Amino acid sequence: MKPTGSRHKDDFSKDATQALEQLMNEFGTIVIRTAFFYTGDAHIAEDISQEVFLRAYRKWNSFRGDSTVKTWLTTITVNICRDKMSVRMFTEQPTEPGKLELGRTISVEDEALERIKKSEVLQHVLRLPLPYQEALYLYYYADLNTREISEAISTPEGTVRNKLHRAREMLAREIGKEGIIHDGYGS
Repeated sequence: MKPTGSRHKDDFSKDATQALEQLMNEFGTIVIRTAFFYTGDAHIAEDISQEVFLRAYRKWNSFRGDSTVKTWLTTITVNICRDKMSVRMFTEQPTEPGKLELGRTISVEDEALERIKKSEVLQHVLRLPLPYQEALYLYYYADLNTREISEAISTPEGTVRNKLHRAREMLAREIGKEGIIHDGYGS
């Protein structure tokens, strides 16, 4: 069986309704995580996720399959996020849903989003300039290769590689400033 990221349109039902269900089951988590990464808000991320899958449903029959399905969905997600947020990535601290609605039961998605937000490395990534945040997130968290990132954000692949290289250097300096890595084991 092929890895998840290399699945193509032919691997899914030709019927848009059935394909939608398959897409949501297989890629729902990465879509919502990506939307959360861009927006910093779980509620907005859920709305964007619904919009992504609605758009995918509407365009399923016209999707030629030139890229993997994951890359296509990531492209849709990035474009919707950019439209909604005017490329305002993390200018404010993300809202904690638990503080907004006391007594609310936390869903699995909310718990996963909370773990992402609290990730120490991700907090350092968020201190980097926007283009570097995006490159690192799509490469390491969304598990896209440089060609797929290039397609998703409409940037030449060489530029993506350059951003990743610079982002890694900047991240190493950022983590080093905090003195987090002392003995090579993170303690």
